[in-house]
Amino acid sequence: MICPFCGYDNIPGMDRCEECMHPLRDLDVPRPTEGLQKHIMQDAVKLLNLAHPVNVQAGDSVARTIELMKQHRVGCALVLEGERLVGIFTERDILFNLAGTQQDLERLTMRRAMIPEPVTLKLEDSMAMALHHMSVGGFRHLPVVAKDGSPLGLISIKDILGYIYEKVLHARAEEMAQGM
Repeated sequence: MICPFCGYDNIPGMDRCEECMHPLRDLDVPRPTEGLQKHIMQDAVKLLNLAHPVNVQAGDSVARTIELMKQHRVGCALVLEGERLVGIFTERDILFNLAGTQQDLERLTMRRAMIPEPVTLKLEDSMAMALHHMSVGGFRHLPVVAKDGSPLGLISIKDILGYIYEKVLHARAEEMAQGM
């Protein structure tokens, strides 16, 4: 990569110019200009319809949380201390950590059963960032938080796939309209 500041020909992928030490990291990043890739890389998660999650307190029982999840037909609950997000509890936690154990779910608190300090997104984060966190972490749900860390909502992989589906349909409709 040619350094735009000193003209030195660097090895592709270098973070800094070997000659003048100017940062090159952001110059080498692929930036799609159209199509689905552009939407995934640039569109923010605030464009999704954030689900209103089931919120429980860290001191609540696992039994109560499971009942609320069943009642609201959702796959996870956010665990709060006051208004601050401290954990997440999903149907997978029930299956892999609690099913088949002899634990008293009425006495077991969310503080002990939750996954602490969940990965979160902000409204401005891109769809690509959400997909990255989901893929790397093996998550199906991600909380979206305000700047102060309070939960605003929840997105799921289903939400992102629905958004992608709509973008593909819209692109196909435009192609068909131009072909007529």
